[in-house]
Amino acid sequence: MPPMLLPALPLLLGATLTFRALRHALCLLPLPAHVRADPLRTWRWHNLLVSFAHSIMSGIWALLCIWQTPEMLVEIETAWSLSGYLLVCFSAGYFIHDTVDIVVSHQSRASWEYLVHHVMAMGAFFSGIFWSRFVGGGVLTLLVEVSNIFLTIRMMMKINNAQDHLLYWVNKYINLVMYFLFRLAPQTYLTYLFLGYAGQRTLGTFLLSILLMLDVMILIYFSRLLRSDFCPEQIPRHKHKDKFLTE
Repeated sequence: MPPMLLPALPLLLGATLTFRALRHALCLLPLPAHVRADPLRTWRWHNLLVSFAHSIMSGIWALLCIWQTPEMLVEIETAWSLSGYLLVCFSAGYFIHDTVDIVVSHQSRASWEYLVHHVMAMGAFFSGIFWSRFVGGGVLTLLVEVSNIFLTIRMMMKINNAQDHLLYWVNKYINLVMYFLFRLAPQTYLTYLFLGYAGQRTLGTFLLSILLMLDVMILIYFSRLLRSDFCPEQIPRHKHKDKFLTE
């Protein structure tokens, strides 16, 4: 039995239920007219609101964890703090909630990329949650949530057909900078650190395999982002119409 099994399960359950309750609360907020007219857009809007809330909380939380425990930047396997451990549990609860939300809402086919991402992320986080190892690495991966704040704003504006607004134009440049600073840069640094586990038959090797697959996904998403926001003429208007991962 993993040593952290008993305290971890209530934390995971509590985090999952918290996001479920948050979704119900956010559903009470008024919807933009363009979103309200389409059931699929309505579901996407509510789903992204929860994602937005998670990104703000976990992104700021991850920065605070690193500020409080800077050794997490180097000792990705052994560095540990209570705040970092709770953050990893909190975010794992979000991924569990979002996976259930996608499946229950019958959006699995349109959102299969998110499901693959969530499964890999949960597999990585569980090493920190149940074995108290690589908590520092988990906190570093959650720096990506700072970038997700602006990425989610972009997606919500696209769902609301607000691409012509000044806010969208400003956000797309901020989003590009944040993508480099809090997604590409941390991921590259983490990959460099985890390459030290290559060839070993350890948990670090398993996490390295997950990280490399996430690297590929991040680069694919980055190419889509560049094409959509900076080379839109290259994308047919009908392409990905029903995909949850709005380009």
